[in-house]
Amino acid sequence: MTKDIYISGLGIISALGNNVDETIASFQNHSSGVGQIKHLETVHKDKYPLAEVKYSNEELASILNIDKSLSRTILLSYYAAKQSFDSLKLAPNSGYKIGFISATSIGGMDKTEFFAREYTIDNNTGDLKQVVNHDNGKSTDFVAKALGIKDFVTTISTACSSAANAIMLGSRLIKSGKLDIVIAGGVDPLTRFTLNGFNSLMIVDDVQCRPLDQTRAGLNLGEGAAFVALMTKETAEAINAKTYCKVTGYCNTNDAFHQTALSDEGNGPFLAMTGALNMSGLKPDMIDYINMHGTGTQNNDNSEGTALKRIFHPHYPKLSSTKSFTGHTLGASGAIEAVFCALALKNGYIYPNYNFKNKMEDLDIVPETKFQTNVEVNHVMSNSFGFGGNCTSLIFSK
Repeated sequence: MTKDIYISGLGIISALGNNVDETIASFQNHSSGVGQIKHLETVHKDKYPLAEVKYSNEELASILNIDKSLSRTILLSYYAAKQSFDSLKLAPNSGYKIGFISATSIGGMDKTEFFAREYTIDNNTGDLKQVVNHDNGKSTDFVAKALGIKDFVTTISTACSSAANAIMLGSRLIKSGKLDIVIAGGVDPLTRFTLNGFNSLMIVDDVQCRPLDQTRAGLNLGEGAAFVALMTKETAEAINAKTYCKVTGYCNTNDAFHQTALSDEGNGPFLAMTGALNMSGLKPDMIDYINMHGTGTQNNDNSEGTALKRIFHPHYPKLSSTKSFTGHTLGASGAIEAVFCALALKNGYIYPNYNFKNKMEDLDIVPETKFQTNVEVNHVMSNSFGFGGNCTSLIFSK
């Protein structure tokens, strides 16, 4: 018998807030997290808006009672993962096989940047402690050890589909009987390397981004972390855990079209969405809301929109890009948006685009512009598409 996988715990921190309640309040107030740079040290401080977490490293470390010199990746991921894990209230030595799957594309690069700046001036200087947590797996290992998770620990890095793939892998491991509970999600901080890299591609907007709008000029980068607790209904009932929704469909594809772009036909997104629909057993007209990848770049929004047209035209479900609120949080985005989807199903929410005015030419996509409550939401789709054509769609159901 196929096991249904449930989301039974949530943890989130982003530019919208430091927990679920603050996040939803930002949506209710139509308050975007995108704004002037406060924490990131960059020559672009007054040019490009970013969606920064409000807490500094020192504040995060103080809250968590850990070393403030640790990478922002570790601080953010531990903060969000702890929220999710602690909500389960598991007894010590509970006997459950627990896994931790974390996704990131930046790793501890924020600290490495400071070391490199000093070292390139004088190679007799520089604190090597700033580079020991550079690789992507270091934040995963730190958080798993801090939470006491030992049965299965791994890191996924597939660009902007990373966290969605972490949730997919966690679901598969529980279905196969390898694990009972998985804390799955992702994290990415803002770094100079990220901002400079995306800016070199000429896809960073110097004002508030406008995903899905004909006048869109690029993305706003963001940072954050989110983790969900995955388990069967039987496990949730046994530990008296709250359930938000089921993970009913997922699919990862790769269109192998270009290093940093999707095909004009939207082949990767099309295959990911149709694969997830097929797995869930749902027809397109049964999807009530789509959280689009919706970065605000010309290529992504056109490609994703074209794929949606191939599947849903002429009857589109409600849809939007929440990156107009959170910024593009890269490897964390799939988990942050999975939290949004879980809350949409639990509470009947529909999320808006922050600012939308002009429909894209040749596409019939008109996103929602107001936060909605008490809506009948039974099935939602969440898209996460990464560089290299790595495309993942998740479907969550009530």
